[in-house]
Amino acid sequence: MTGAVTGAATTRSRRWTWALPCTWAGVFLGVFLIVGCAPAVIAQRPYPAPTADDLLAALRTRQTALRTLNIQTRTTSWLGDDRFAATVLMLVDRTGRLRFEAEVSLRGTVAVLVTDGTGFSFFDMQHGVFKQGLACPQSVATLIRIPLVPREIAAVLLGDAPIAADARPVQLTWDGALRADVLELQSASSTGDATTHLWVSLRRPPSGGAPDVVAVEGQIAGRTGRWRVGYDRFETVGSLSLPSLIRFAEPGKSFDDGVEIKVKNDRVVNGPLRDEAFALTAPPGIAIETIPCRSR
Repeated sequence: MTGAVTGAATTRSRRWTWALPCTWAGVFLGVFLIVGCAPAVIAQRPYPAPTADDLLAALRTRQTALRTLNIQTRTTSWLGDDRFAATVLMLVDRTGRLRFEAEVSLRGTVAVLVTDGTGFSFFDMQHGVFKQGLACPQSVATLIRIPLVPREIAAVLLGDAPIAADARPVQLTWDGALRADVLELQSASSTGDATTHLWVSLRRPPSGGAPDVVAVEGQIAGRTGRWRVGYDRFETVGSLSLPSLIRFAEPGKSFDDGVEIKVKNDRVVNGPLRDEAFALTAPPGIAIETIPCRSR
């Protein structure tokens, strides 16, 4: 009898030992499912809706106020078929003049790319390769993989959007998840490579003032998919708010497969840029390869 009672008590104890964890597990699982399945909180616009024309005017005012940039960055991108991370010195002119110098620890400068907006030159010092040709999106993306026309790349690096002179507003919407107004713009295409459709996300700072461009999507006429840019970590330089982190992704790709640019030092804003900075000559004895433009 004693053995039977002991056996029964042992059985009940085991039941409770298993029942309690299962019960609490069910509670935790239920809470997890409720939280996991709950819809994301979508912020409402906390201020009266601006007009599309007002936002376009704010973008154009920013373009006028910010013309050139001299920065040092930590850039992760593609060099040929290899993904690389390097310190990249950048000279940026909104007109499309660009100079990129990639430096690697213990080796110094390993590559230089320049464009005056029309032609480009690229010198890969590690492999003794010099390339030149017209400034097509594919050629200008030889060092930093942003396959856009030079003035569009300049706008990305300046922290806003490549708005053409003939751009017109199409629609204004609100992105509650991003907490930003989304201005849709359309323009005529002067070349087959120019972006003709833009979606510019602008977020008004809590302190007021001009809105920050926090994201841009662009579509090129006749092509599917959108290239994307994300801006983050804003800093005030003079009267301008500039991102310290820029991410770029090609159509159909993620930011993880794209370009990441982190600003490392103080920016020189609207400083003079000499014409010779955007010209590059092949050293003696280095063969020159001319790169033709090709459709994307």
